[in-house]
Amino acid sequence: MTDPKFDPKMLEALICPLTHATLRYDAERQELVSKPAHLAFPIRDGIPVMLVDEARKID
Repeated sequence: MTDPKFDPKMLEALICPLTHATLRYDAERQELVSKPAHLAFPIRDGIPVMLVDEARKID
């Protein structure tokens, strides 16, 4: 079984749940980044976790 990967095409359908801004995919960290919200949402097993409580704060 291969590792599930995030499909970057999903970015077209996903927005930041806090600011409704578009997201940037960080493949190295496996996160979706919302610059306006200063948050990075994790991607676990190929699935974005779009919960503010699960997001990492970024500068």
